[in-house]
Amino acid sequence: MRFRSLLIALILGALADARADDRPNFVFFITDDVSAEDLGCYGHPLVKTPNLDKLAAGGMRFTNACLTISSCSPSRCSLITGRYPHNTGAAELHTTLPPGQFLFPQSLRDAGYYTVLSGKHHMGPNADPAFEKISKGKGPGKEEDWVQILRDRPKDRPFFAWFASTDAHRAWQINDQAPIYDPAEVPVPPYLVDGPKTRQDLADYYHEVSRTDHFAGEIAAELKRQGIEGNTYFIYTGDNGRPFPRCKTRLYDSGILPPFIVSCPGKIEPAVTDSLVSINVDLAPTILELAGVARDPRMQGVSFGKVLEDPKATVRDAAFAEHNWHVNQAHERMVREGGWLYIRNAWPERQILCVESAPGIPSGDELWEAHDKGALNPDQRDIFLVPRPAEELYNVSKDTNQLRNIAADPQNAETLARLRKLLDRWTEETGDTVPENPTPDRQDAHGKKNPDFKYGEMPGAARDATAITKPGPIRLD
Repeated sequence: MRFRSLLIALILGALADARADDRPNFVFFITDDVSAEDLGCYGHPLVKTPNLDKLAAGGMRFTNACLTISSCSPSRCSLITGRYPHNTGAAELHTTLPPGQFLFPQSLRDAGYYTVLSGKHHMGPNADPAFEKISKGKGPGKEEDWVQILRDRPKDRPFFAWFASTDAHRAWQINDQAPIYDPAEVPVPPYLVDGPKTRQDLADYYHEVSRTDHFAGEIAAELKRQGIEGNTYFIYTGDNGRPFPRCKTRLYDSGILPPFIVSCPGKIEPAVTDSLVSINVDLAPTILELAGVARDPRMQGVSFGKVLEDPKATVRDAAFAEHNWHVNQAHERMVREGGWLYIRNAWPERQILCVESAPGIPSGDELWEAHDKGALNPDQRDIFLVPRPAEELYNVSKDTNQLRNIAADPQNAETLARLRKLLDRWTEETGDTVPENPTPDRQDAHGKKNPDFKYGEMPGAARDATAITKPGPIRLD
């Protein structure tokens, strides 16, 4: 009888090992401050991203995948928990994830996955238990130990690698791992000044975007060398948009729409999908589903596994995002639905500032210089508007840069009313609040530091939002 029990145990153990060997691996390459439109495969006319273009051509490229926030640490805390920033307790820049929050890589680790983080962390020590190995990374973009990590990993277990570059974050670091671009050839977005400082600023930024491409190629080559590219989901995205005025921290596409590419040869057919995805909250349930790990009820997103099987599938009808304190005070909320983008500003009397428009940022300097001369055109005045609109509405298919606010147009009254109700419902269900004692500006518009600065009340704190698990609207049927 004892022999029979031992035999059964050995057989079950062998079956468990076989299942483990068949489980997929994951490489999650998260860039720092990159907008979708700045990659070749998204149509940029200058930036060279051949490896990412190849990854996209052989996998799935998302055109409508947005973030829950366009701010570094809150975005990453939202990603690792699968929860909205105000529900994580770390909704503002440099606030660390509090204890007790769900961590999806921890679920993978508990299920036998080897989990590793290399590069930019920015979530605080309470995220550390999710990873068996943590590296600060190497090189100017923190990517240079990633291939070695893949080579040194345990070969008898599936793995999840959170590879976080500091490309393309200021200050720029130029080396021979990416092209150097000619400022004269750089296209300048209409909301920036077309001047020599801005052109050089963009050229240096594009260099770092291309350096992420270089390391994407290194990773892809290593997966192929190990013969595991067909069982490894390679995911490439960003934590927020490009670090330029009216981009990073903002809720326009330049801030909230990063590149999002998922590749796994043989499991994902080549396609471009317009299906709506909320990256920060939807990625965790998707990865857990693909890994065969149970969903945690604290996650607020929905798996987009069906989209990976069918690019025409729909898993959500509405996506939401927030703009909280990031050096300067802010409280904006956004809903994206059916080709429309609606933004509500709780403090329209305030000028919206960001570190990318502060003194010393070349593209910001040229905006301020032109502003002081009265030389800005309407498209370039956004960061100087006081007061601002309390509501903004854009048809994103017709206005790709969101420059024409049509909230006041009577023809859009029905759409505006619908989106207001959607945002109201999300606000109520997820416990979002406007702080009564908000975090003040850390510095003024000219970079002067506030000597009395300290953090104030977090959005959602008044309703104990960290304990709320309701997701708000997802499907609208």
